Amino acid sequence: MTTLLIGLLIPLLGTMLGAAFSFFMKSPIEREKSDARINSSEREVTRPKVKRDMPERLQKALLGFASGVMVAASVWSLLIPSIDMSHGEGAMQVVPTTVGFLLGMGFLLLIDELTPHLHVGSNKPEGLKARLSRTAMLALAVTIHNLPEGMAVGVVFAGTQDGQADISLMGALAMSIGIAIQNIPEGAIISMPMRAAGNSRWRSFLIGSLSGVVEPVGGLLIILLASLFLPAMPYLLAFAAGAMLYVVVEELIPEASNGTHSNLSTIGFALGFVLMMVLDVVMG
Repeated sequence: MTTLLIGLLIPLLGTMLGAAFSFFMKSPIEREKSDARINSSEREVTRPKVKRDMPERLQKALLGFASGVMVAASVWSLLIPSIDMSHGEGAMQVVPTTVGFLLGMGFLLLIDELTPHLHVGSNKPEGLKARLSRTAMLALAVTIHNLPEGMAVGVVFAGTQDGQADISLMGALAMSIGIAIQNIPEGAIISMPMRAAGNSRWRSFLIGSLSGVVEPVGGLLIILLASLFLPAMPYLLAFAAGAMLYVVVEELIPEASNGTHSNLSTIGFALGFVLMMVLDVVMG
């Protein structure tokens, strides 16, 4: 039980670590005071332009990295075990995986259409219309992103409890660690703009961290569901894969490929994919 709880919380810790970057940032007022002291000898006070977002190149690389981790996790930790667990022969062996995958895609599509959110680097909200701040809608976008990741971690740990699933505890921990690593920039994407906008360090940290709370909650729900419907494990594994790949195809890859410096996102994708593949194979 202790290992299970640790596994579910590791991705959240990654988000919190990223959100903690806000503690190293100055607010606009602090920046102005600092510049005023520096320029006081020249009797010249300037108002610096505060950068509210990550540098574009870094953002591209991190988006590509997250995409690579999620694609590798979907294939190595979810889809392949789902097919291996299916009892059918020939074409029937892939039916549970196919059905679960399409249901996962459809589930995230529905959430994406209903939830008001704002993607990184975009000024056009998506989902139902709502009077929410830009930061709130950005946080909802990251929350939508985190939900399938929590489901994936939960279903893999559920697979370790199922005698039919060829998933080791170390393999489940590898999935959790890989998701946590790519959660670090996501926490920073929420907390850093909030700090730059004038919020306190602790408020920026808490809001950034809360965007990752959905992961252990979603993982726990999947574990409870899997314990009630053990024969549904192949469907659940593929469902989580479909949900994660929907986020990659609909959100991460378009954002990483749009505009300049897309080559950095490609490099990031390769590094993320290899890292997750190595973790899964070595630890699994």
